[in-house]
Formats: sequence, structure tokens, C-alpha cells
Amino acid sequence: MPRAPEVPPVQVWVGGQLFQADRALLVEHCGFFRGLFRSGMRETRAAEVRLGALSAGGFHTTLQVLRGERPALAADEELLQAVECAAFLQAPALARFLEHSLTSDNCALLCDAAAAFGLHDVFRSAALLIRDGGRELAAELALPEARAYVAALQPSSYVAVSTHTPAPGFLEDASRTVCYLDEEEDAWRTLAALPLEASTLLAGVATLGNKLYIVGGVRGASKEVVELGFCYDPAGGTWRQFPSPHQPRYDTALAGFDGRLYAIGGEFQRTPMSSVERYDPAAGCWSFVADLPQPAAGVPCAQARGRLFVCLWRPADTTAVVEYAARADAWLPVAELRRPQSYGHCMVAHRDSLYVVRNGPKDDFLHCAIDCLNLATGQWTALPGQFVNSKGALFTAVVRGDTVYTVNRMFTLLYAIEGGTWRLLREKAGFPRPGSLQTFLLRLPPGAPGPVASETPEL
Repeated sequence: MPRAPEVPPVQVWVGGQLFQADRALLVEHCGFFRGLFRSGMRETRAAEVRLGALSAGGFHTTLQVLRGERPALAADEELLQAVECAAFLQAPALARFLEHSLTSDNCALLCDAAAAFGLHDVFRSAALLIRDGGRELAAELALPEARAYVAALQPSSYVAVSTHTPAPGFLEDASRTVCYLDEEEDAWRTLAALPLEASTLLAGVATLGNKLYIVGGVRGASKEVVELGFCYDPAGGTWRQFPSPHQPRYDTALAGFDGRLYAIGGEFQRTPMSSVERYDPAAGCWSFVADLPQPAAGVPCAQARGRLFVCLWRPADTTAVVEYAARADAWLPVAELRRPQSYGHCMVAHRDSLYVVRNGPKDDFLHCAIDCLNLATGQWTALPGQFVNSKGALFTAVVRGDTVYTVNRMFTLLYAIEGGTWRLLREKAGFPRPGSLQTFLLRLPPGAPGPVASETPEL
């Protein structure tokens, strides 16, 4: 069978520089080129296309991103040129890359630029980061409309749910609640009661689109898997049910990533699994994606720069970090960490770094150590000091802006991430109930605060 003739690259002149670009790549990712090549205009038949309005640097960045590369955009001019190209070329992939590149250092610049060029998603993501960062970041905004938009947003709240199984006979239980930290009043308050049928024991819990999702969970000594999933929407204060994964599973890691939910590994009938399922909230259905490289339950996961990572435990004291590549539908190795008798059981991300929290030596789970993986260099560094757990509760952490929130029975501790280390910022009230916690961020609507969460004694 004769091969189709190869399509020659498009020659694009930008800012006095000539670029050779893949026509199919431009058509797939850029609305401008899609319209140009399908319009029948004279430029589409010519060997060259000239873009007088853009900068060569911005177009070079665009081509890098469309090819799957991750250029480091540090200078203000590089960021502004990328915003201009994303808007003019109608390139959603470049806009998403800019969203994933947001930091406290560049969010004000990108917020103003995205507002000026009409990149709504970049504008909103930058505004949300600014709202969580405080008055200092908002003061850096130049555009009045950007300042007004940020001021109208609600900041993220630190939210936690402890381990609960359905009460006998599905009766009401005042302790079965989702709680949030009222930082001004230094108190944990009740946000919502859990549905009567829901279980957070060995459940996957995650947020997506400012909604809370609970998948799996077990009840009874036989570890009967809860059949339905539950979704909480703070905007209306309501719960709804949604389908559970095709494969019943508990102790699964749940991640909200790129507009989908991922149920990663887990156990069923006391057997670890490697299967992974993805839920599309718009379609309301689950589908299988690539299996993990090995069976695993309760895996730590985190997202950095628009990438999804999980930790896997391997023999010989090894914690392996792997990444899910959605386009290739494959799990790719990233790095390994070897520490004697110590494995990663929590992971959070900040900018280009993954922080892996591991137990102390000889199964000491009361004291934790933290190692940082720099994704740009592939190098590990150990954070100084130790971090303390509550008895019977694993370390849990959430990053908001440049701040890490951790919590146990004694304290809620806030750390500033500075130069790859965590510096203690302040202490808040400890969580009033025993057991392991799952923590996350939600933007809560304005209104009267919920009642102070009641204390539950330790057993």
C-alpha cells in the first residue's frame, strides 16, 4: 500500500525569525492556524506564514509547549509574550501551561495580563491564588477590574474529615461531620453532616471543581464496600450520590486531576489492586485507564505543575515516585528514595518540588521526616528537623499558596515554604476528634459560621 506523502513543515516568520513548525500540530492546538489553513486564503497556499503581531520568543515558547516540553518562564517579558501568543493564536494548551506555572511571584503579573488579553481561565486561576495569598499579592495588581474581581472571591478554607463508618441502623451521629478551620476565631467548626450511608473509613476523598468527593469506604468487620459515591457542593450545602467505580475498592487513593477523578489502586477482599479508574463528572461514568506498575493501596498522591504523581512502596526500603501521563495513558518512573525502614506515606507539592513525608525508623509513626524531590533537577534533599503525629493518626498536609497546613489532636500547624524548607508560622487549635484525618481545601460561601465542632474523646 503506498505511503501517504509527508506534509512539509510550515515556515513561520515571527519577529524577524524563521520557524519550522509541524502543520498538524498547529492545526490541532491553535484556533488561529486551524482557521487560517481551512480558509482557502492565499497564505495557506504559500510556503510561508508571517505573524507580525507576535514576538519570536513567545512563538518559540508556544512551539515548545505544543511539543510537550516544559520551558522555564522566569522573566516577566517571557510570561507576557506567552500570554500574548496564547490569546492571539487561540492555544488552550499554552493557556493551561501558564495556569500550571502560576506562583506567588508571578500571579499578579499574569492576572493583569490575562485580563487584558481575555484569557479567562488563566485570569481566574491567578486571581484565586492571589486571594489565598493575602493583601500583599492583591496590592501588586495594576488593573482596577482585576483588584475588584479578586476582592469578590472567597479564600480557600482548610477542611478535614476524620474516620467514620455508618452508625448502626444508619442513625444520626453528631460526630459524623466534615469540619473546617475558622482561622480568625481559632476554632474548628462543622461544615456539613456526612450522608447516613457514607463511610470515610478506608475511603478515597478528594476535591474537584470546588466539590468534595468520597469514593469507597467500608463498613462492618467484613469490610463491606460502600456501593455509592458521595459528592458535597459547598455552594448549596448539598450532597448528591454518584456511581462508584466498576471495580469495588477500598483504601483507594482518590485524586481530582485535569477535570476528572482518578481512583488509584486500593484493595478488595484484602487483596491489593493495580487497576485505576477515571470518572468524568460531565458524563457521569467511570472508565479504566492504565494500571499502576504494581498493586498498591493507600498510595500518597500529589499534583505539581499540572502533573499527577503517586508514591509506591517497593522492597529494600524504597519509595518510588511515578507520574501518570494522560496523553500516553501510562505510568512513568520519576525517581526513587531509599531510607532504612522508612517509606513515604504522605506527599504534597509546591512549585517544582514534591515533599515526601515518611515514617521514622523502625516503624516509628509518631515522628516523621520529610524529603524534597526537585522535579527540575531530579535531586533529593532532606528537610531539617522532625514532624510529629498524633497517636493513631498519620501525618496529613495540604498546601495553600506558599503555606503548608498540618493538623493533629494537639495543634493545627502552619508552615511557610521558604528555600526548600518549612518554617513554622503559627499554631492554631488542634482537631477535636481522634483518628486519622483526610484534609483538603474548599472555598466556602459567605454566611454565618457553622457551630464549633464537638470534641470526641479518644478511645
